[in-house]
Amino acid sequence: MVKDGIFLGNRYEVIEKIGAGGMADVYKGRDTMLNRYVAIKVLKKEFREDATFVKKFRSEAQAAAGLLNPNIVNVYDVGEDRGLYYMVMELVEGITLKEYIDRKKRLSAREVISIAIQMCSGIEEAHKHHIIHRDIKPQNIIISNDGKVKVTDFGIARMVTSTTTTTVAMGSVHYTSPEQARGGYSDEKSDIYSIGITLYEMVTGQVPFNGDTTVEVAMKHLQEEITPPSELVPDIPYSLEQIILKCTQKNAERRYSDVDELIQDLKHSLVDPEGDFVQIVPVGNADTVIITEDDLDDIRSSYGDDDEDDDYGEDDEDYDEDEDDHDSDEVNPRMNKVIKIMTIVVAVIIILVLALVIGRAAGLFRFGGSGTQQEEDSGQVEVPDVVGMTLDDAKKELNDAGLGWKIGKQEESAQYDKGYVMGQDPEDGEKVKKNTQITLDVSTGKAEEQVEVPNVVGQDEADAQKTLEDAGFKVESTAVYSSQPQGEVVATTPEAGTQAAKGSTVTIQVSKGEEKVSVPDVRGTDENTAKNTLSGAGLKVTVTTDYSDSVAQGNVISQDPSGGTKVDAGTNVNIVVSLGSRPVSVPSVVGVSESNARQLIASAGLSVGTVTYREDSAPAGQVISCDPGVGTSVSRGTTVNLVVSQGQSSSGGETDEPDEPDTGEGQ
Repeated sequence: MVKDGIFLGNRYEVIEKIGAGGMADVYKGRDTMLNRYVAIKVLKKEFREDATFVKKFRSEAQAAAGLLNPNIVNVYDVGEDRGLYYMVMELVEGITLKEYIDRKKRLSAREVISIAIQMCSGIEEAHKHHIIHRDIKPQNIIISNDGKVKVTDFGIARMVTSTTTTTVAMGSVHYTSPEQARGGYSDEKSDIYSIGITLYEMVTGQVPFNGDTTVEVAMKHLQEEITPPSELVPDIPYSLEQIILKCTQKNAERRYSDVDELIQDLKHSLVDPEGDFVQIVPVGNADTVIITEDDLDDIRSSYGDDDEDDDYGEDDEDYDEDEDDHDSDEVNPRMNKVIKIMTIVVAVIIILVLALVIGRAAGLFRFGGSGTQQEEDSGQVEVPDVVGMTLDDAKKELNDAGLGWKIGKQEESAQYDKGYVMGQDPEDGEKVKKNTQITLDVSTGKAEEQVEVPNVVGQDEADAQKTLEDAGFKVESTAVYSSQPQGEVVATTPEAGTQAAKGSTVTIQVSKGEEKVSVPDVRGTDENTAKNTLSGAGLKVTVTTDYSDSVAQGNVISQDPSGGTKVDAGTNVNIVVSLGSRPVSVPSVVGVSESNARQLIASAGLSVGTVTYREDSAPAGQVISCDPGVGTSVSRGTTVNLVVSQGQSSSGGETDEPDEPDTGEGQ
């Protein structure tokens, strides 16, 4: 485990561990350059020396790095430091969709669709870049604290090619598509199947297929039809159920052609929940996939036939078979058994036919008698009348008659209570083949009184609530950012002027003022970086300058408002940029003693460089000149060189006329 407080890449500070996955641990960290919190995914110790796992880890970064979308967890950086392979991502504070489902057990239809549209928007962005996720499941969907839905964990994502097939790196088997389970070609429609299973779990609170082993679950994806969600949640809107059923078709060609088409149907479902607009391609050949023994062995090998939902799988030697053990000309023992059974069946049929012919000739069997006998002989039955029955009673009545059933329209009825059959197709009395599915239209309850939603936009929350309650509605409120004054109603759902059932709930959106922006701390960064950082946060920038002995020239000394302050978007932030150290003048040291000159230079923030002694008419020990000269403006810390008199020569000869004293000017 990576210790808290260490730095990766001389930039990212590890703060604390916040999660763990199959091959990596996740830490909360801080980007010291941009002063923001990030998530840092670090490859686990046991995988760092495994080239395969390192490659998988890097592929996640490569797959996600080019995807910029509000519904995808952004990847900022990837690197290696001291043998640690790490990836830096957007830090999303929130919970996974799986945790959310576990808390709420199952979600309302409106909530399911809202989450699904955001989730699909992120996946659609990946598909536009020809990247399939291949591991869509609630555990890889994050709901942030502000309600934003984000797709994460592109660990087994890959570019779509003509040979994109499933490997042992398969995602959770409960959400995998039939073609992935079989180890065949997978594409965008494989993600759509996984989306459908995720929608199913949101609606019902459970996955459609479960089992004691991963192989058992994989086989169910291949060979069993899912239980319609309406059997578990009778009040599910018809259109939403049809969307789920279309997503989870065994045959990929019967699913949505792309995610955008799915998004359009989800949006349509919001405004027309019981509409019959979802078009599923009719069944051609059988959708159930026939699995050969070789296919079964491949599936067992891929999943390991264990109870663990391992992201990377392990081969299970229990299912390895040596094909060389069988003679190539030997008939498969299973086929021998099938042939024997078929021989017995054919013999029985021949015996029955002979008995029927002989019996009829002897007058033992009579035909053309009662209507019931004719129906049995022709394989047809009469459809019973189930209108007015409860749905459970109608199902039993049809099953007893050798017929199946399916739900048709579900809508309000002025005649029938909720859960009662209000129509059927075919109608009662018609003759149909056995096992025909009878479509049942079910009442959702008697129509309620409709009331127009009053316009409360612009009212304060208390007044709006009273107005709506007086009109016969229940009221819920939610706070939203808005340019309208705080506490004022911005909008309602349903909208004002529309009809809604009396007693139903109207949600009012109440303004909490304009969205506040947290001012980034840009102190110590260069001017251009500071400007870009503040502008990127939606703020304006004003620049002033000043001298500073501690901050390098061109870097920010201070800012106002300070970092971390919450302000309105567009607020002006003033930054003070350093001009470097303030210049000082060389003090007047000519004509003073060397020791005094040294003190004057030190007091000015300068230092003494070289000192040269020469004969001069000036008294010994007195400064004759300096370089730079007296009064010159220089940076603090500059060295000043001195020339000091050592007096005149003691020789008795004549001396030249002494020069004028050097004032240092012009030096």
